Amino acid sequence: MSGIPEERVLFREAADLAIRLQDDPANPVSLEMVRAWAARSPQHAAAWARVAQIHGMTGRVLGDQRKAADGHSALTRRTVIIGGVIGLGAAAAGTWLGPEAIRHARADEATSTAEIRRVALTDGSLITLGPDSLVAFYFSEDRREVTLLDGMAFFEVARDPARPFSVLSGSVSATAIGTAFDVSSDGGSVSVSVDQGEVEVHAPNAMLSAGARLTVGDWITLDSSLQKVSRGVRDASQIAAWREGMVIADGETVSAMVARIARWQPGRVVIADPFLGSRVVSGVFDLSDPIRALEAVVRPFGARVRRIGPYATVISPV
Repeated sequence: MSGIPEERVLFREAADLAIRLQDDPANPVSLEMVRAWAARSPQHAAAWARVAQIHGMTGRVLGDQRKAADGHSALTRRTVIIGGVIGLGAAAAGTWLGPEAIRHARADEATSTAEIRRVALTDGSLITLGPDSLVAFYFSEDRREVTLLDGMAFFEVARDPARPFSVLSGSVSATAIGTAFDVSSDGGSVSVSVDQGEVEVHAPNAMLSAGARLTVGDWITLDSSLQKVSRGVRDASQIAAWREGMVIADGETVSAMVARIARWQPGRVVIADPFLGSRVVSGVFDLSDPIRALEAVVRPFGARVRRIGPYATVISPV
């Protein structure tokens, strides 16, 4: 871990403990591990407090118990839901393939499921491209423009005051001159968070007509489906945590979080209940096991995650 700031290391360790508790909240061994770890130093205690605050936003994420297994009637309901989702998927296959094929044709760089790739740009800037993500570039003498067609990317921008560096995602633009920042586009939601420097965010609609200037630690999420703008501040250790195997949610919709985690899960992930997708969740989720991460996102709302063969995952009410 040489070269990694201590606060980032401690946050990751605290998040690992939180995930362990989340998966088995009644285990006294896990509880004692947290107590012992947090007592090691004031820095350890502060790191645990930050993680616990994030998890606490959902209303006892750490204290939720797993539901009992379905009975016969639940199995019948499950069969109906799964059959409907499979039928819908088959009928809509042409619709999915069209826009997806167009986005891939536009992309200069694309990643596959669970793949993270570093991309060096001609100006000296670097992009860390997340899984199932696509970007396109346009550089000229007076501007540098990257379009995030889908997914997530962390940008380390080479300073060039004569050529501002902008990232476009849908109707949202984030412009910086020498900085490092993260942009993600998932489930109709676009998020920007700043690791270094300053970023100017604009959207040509009522949600952000005047723009917003973000500095170190600031984040902003624009949800087009809810016509909602959320803002906050987080530690640098939490910016683009997906690069280290974690996803952090601060009051984000279930649909956005499912779309983000699904980039680590093979096949298609479908939310069978539209109302569930609009619910709001906060927490730290481990990407090393995407199914368990999805379960942790929807468990507070009484939903279940079911694998249907190797190519589909369905999230539905129990």
